[in-house]
Amino acid sequence: MSLYHLILNAVVLLCIVGTSGQNVNTLNNINASPVAADENNPNYWIQQAQFTLRSKLAPLNTRVAKNVIFFVGDGMSITTLAATRAYLGQKYGLTGEEVTLSFETFPFTGLAKTYCVNENVADSACSGTAYLSGVKNNVGTLGVSAAVAHRDCYAQLNRNNTFTGIMDWAQKAGKATGLVTNMRVTHATPAAAYANSANRHWEADLDQPEDALRCDDIAKQLVRGEVGSKINVILGGGRGNFFSKHERDAEDERGHREDGVDLIREWIFRKERMGGKPTYVYKRNDLLMINEKDYDNVLGLFTRSHMPNNYDTPRDKPSLSEMTQKAIQILSQNRNGYFLFVEGGRIDLAHHASRAHIALDETAELARAVEAAMRMVNLEETLIVVTADHSHTMTYSGHSRRGADILGVADLKHATDHLRFTILSYANGPGFKPTSHDHRHNLKYDDIGDMKYRYPSMVPTHRELHAGDDVAVFAKGPWAHLFSGNYEQNYIPHAIAYAACMGPGLTICK
Repeated sequence: MSLYHLILNAVVLLCIVGTSGQNVNTLNNINASPVAADENNPNYWIQQAQFTLRSKLAPLNTRVAKNVIFFVGDGMSITTLAATRAYLGQKYGLTGEEVTLSFETFPFTGLAKTYCVNENVADSACSGTAYLSGVKNNVGTLGVSAAVAHRDCYAQLNRNNTFTGIMDWAQKAGKATGLVTNMRVTHATPAAAYANSANRHWEADLDQPEDALRCDDIAKQLVRGEVGSKINVILGGGRGNFFSKHERDAEDERGHREDGVDLIREWIFRKERMGGKPTYVYKRNDLLMINEKDYDNVLGLFTRSHMPNNYDTPRDKPSLSEMTQKAIQILSQNRNGYFLFVEGGRIDLAHHASRAHIALDETAELARAVEAAMRMVNLEETLIVVTADHSHTMTYSGHSRRGADILGVADLKHATDHLRFTILSYANGPGFKPTSHDHRHNLKYDDIGDMKYRYPSMVPTHRELHAGDDVAVFAKGPWAHLFSGNYEQNYIPHAIAYAACMGPGLTICK
């Protein structure tokens, strides 16, 4: 058998392992080459490159995108992707560096510039506004122009300063719409899909100062807003923002509202009044048991605040992959197609805590969700885009041997003080440890194997901060080639709208 066919068989084998059922095997997230021994043969690299070349020679798909699935890994920097490849590969006995995440096999890749109008490093609010509405704005604000300063409710109320985006465009094109996240559904990234707010933190009325109460909080906009009220599937955390602080829910947790409004009941009532067939769930099994023929609107709020990390998710809480699959099943009932937005948000929280191990595990879960989606849809008529909102300061360095534990320490020979250092580290963050007697902290006193270990940081900050480098954009399906090159982040929704014939701008249909 030729080396080309060995490579082909290895890729195919890894793509078909464990494909039955809804639970996605981690091995499905990776595509690896044959055994490392072949790497000593020049023909191995030649045939590998030829295989990649052949995979890119398919004709461009210029059909209308009936469906769009837009994935965002919050804080998923390019360094995070590279480290996650090694992390996943090493879990399955490979050296790791040769591994490819599910969406890294997509034929078209670009780079998006993430800065915001008033700051050179983005937060999730201004970046979310850019890639979901097509307009750049100020840090900390959602769905409002840069004419609105942070926390300026008066300016927010000026209709000239607000706009909608791709979620609204899809609804007006007759498509079903959905929102999936493992964060609060009112958090900055998902909120950018439907809300207009001068402050990303105004998630419930209890979060607003008195002079801002005339501006609807984000949870209220999700239920009553022009765009939010029409979203068909909403799955994630943040249940507390939807009911009173004086009440307890079915899991005996208090709400986070002061106005006494029960937005969950109101959501059901509004959907029924609009002729829909709604249901509300808060447990994993209830979600998985939903028959998509019975309900066209589903609200799933599974935790009071953010959902748990993937590695320690309780059995009664769904994973990001499971929520993604169920959303696709429900939205697929619409004959005009659908737009689904999926956020893997806990990558960002892990980086902020300098917990690199958890960040890589959460990135792997996002790759699982992407692969699960790919197996469920017709890629001839479904555009899938995967990107990040901003970067983080984690670095990957050390010149260690091939296959060295990505979560471990680098070779000692490179440190002039003869102390060990981790392959992954941060420019700033809570992982900083003060030195003594002019010596760097000695890692021999640390439990690096702890899942929650805070990786070393150069500068002490309460939370590790975002970084300003470009983020990768991966695309597959109709008009995926529009996402090649380097561009402003706010270009992304305009390219999606063009491919799917929706929105007020240029499209393939007009």
